[in-house]
Amino acid sequence: MIARNAVAAATRASSVLKPAVPAIARPATTTTANFPRISARDPTKYGGVYTVTLIPGDGIGKEITGSVKEVFESLNVPVEWEEYDVSGETELGEPIFREAMESLKRNKVGLKGILFTPLDTASHNSWNVAMRQSLDIYASLVLCKSLPGWPTRHANVDFAIIRENTEGEYSGLEHQSYPGVVESLKVSTRAKAERIARFAFDFALKNNRKKVTCVHKANIMKLGDGLFLNTCRRVAEEYKSSGIAFNDMIVDNTSMQLVAKPQQFDVMVMPNLYGNIVSNIGAALVGGPGIVPGANIGREYALFEPGCRHVGKDIMGTDKANPAAMILSATMLLRHLGLHTQANQISSSVYKVIADGKVRTADMGGSASTTEFTKAVISGL
Repeated sequence: MIARNAVAAATRASSVLKPAVPAIARPATTTTANFPRISARDPTKYGGVYTVTLIPGDGIGKEITGSVKEVFESLNVPVEWEEYDVSGETELGEPIFREAMESLKRNKVGLKGILFTPLDTASHNSWNVAMRQSLDIYASLVLCKSLPGWPTRHANVDFAIIRENTEGEYSGLEHQSYPGVVESLKVSTRAKAERIARFAFDFALKNNRKKVTCVHKANIMKLGDGLFLNTCRRVAEEYKSSGIAFNDMIVDNTSMQLVAKPQQFDVMVMPNLYGNIVSNIGAALVGGPGIVPGANIGREYALFEPGCRHVGKDIMGTDKANPAAMILSATMLLRHLGLHTQANQISSSVYKVIADGKVRTADMGGSASTTEFTKAVISGL
C-alpha cells in the first residue's frame, strides 16, 4: 500500500545514525475517516526482486543515479531497474516520457532525478509537474535535518516540509486575455487541502512529531489560501487529543523565521508554490541541495527524488556532484519496499562518510569527486 509504506519509510534521519536495526512497519499514515481507500496493490515484484522505474533526469541526474546503482549492486539489493532517459531539454522526449509513465503505472514506485523545464513560453510544460498531476502524487515530503560532522549556521535543525503537489499556482492554467495582459489561475480545493492536511498530521503522529505549522498567505488571498488555512484548522481539531500542537504562519514571516530560528519548526504543511520556496530555504539551512532527500507520495504511486529540485547543469559531466541526497532518497524507497535492513546499512554509511569529513564533494567544501564519495559509501557498508 503506497502511502502506508512510503510515509512510514520517511522516519527521522537521526534513526539511521544509531546501530542499524530492522525497522518496524508502521500502520497506514494517510488513511483516516472519509479518506479514499489506499490501493491494495503492492509494487511490482518478480521472484523476490522488485522492479522500479528509474528516470535519471537532466543535468547531474545520470551521475548521481549511477551512484545509487553502484551502491545497490555492491549490497545485492533486490531491485531491478527499468530505466528511461527522459529529458526536458527537447520536445522530442515526449514519446520516452510516455513510456516512463506507463512503467510507473506498472511498477507503482520510481526513483528520478530532476527534469529540466525550459523558460520559453512556446516550450512544453514541466514534465516534473505533469508526472505528479497525472499520477496524483499529491504529497511532497522533504526532510531537513542537521547532520553530525557538518556544522552550519544553525544547529539542531530537524523539520519536515509537506507540500501539496497537484494544484495551486502549479495548475498550469494561464492565458493572455489581451496583448500584454496575462491571467494565471491558482486553483484551491477543499478536498485536496484536506487530504494534504491529514497527511501532515498523520505523518506527525506516526513519526513522533509534536507540532504542525500551516504556511499560507490568507491575509491577502482570503478565499484561496483562506480555504487551505481553515481546512487545516478543522483537521487540527481532530488531532488535539493526540497531543499534536497546531499553529499557522504567513509565508513571508515563515521565510524570516526559518533563517532566524528554524528550530521552532517540526512539521510544515503548505500549498504548492510556498513548498517549493521553503524546501530551498530548508536545504540551505542544513548544508545544501546535495544532502536533502525527498519523496512524492500518492494513493497508488510513490516517486522518490532529491528534496531540493535542482538540475545542476553547471556541473554536469564534471564528476563533482554530491550524490548523498539521491542515495538517501533511494533508502527511503527501500524502506517503502520493506527492505529496511539494506536501507539502514546504506543510510548509516552515507551519514558516517559525512560525519568523518574525509571525503567531501565541492558543495561541502571538499575536493572529492562523485565517484570517490560513492566508493567511500560502498566501503562503509
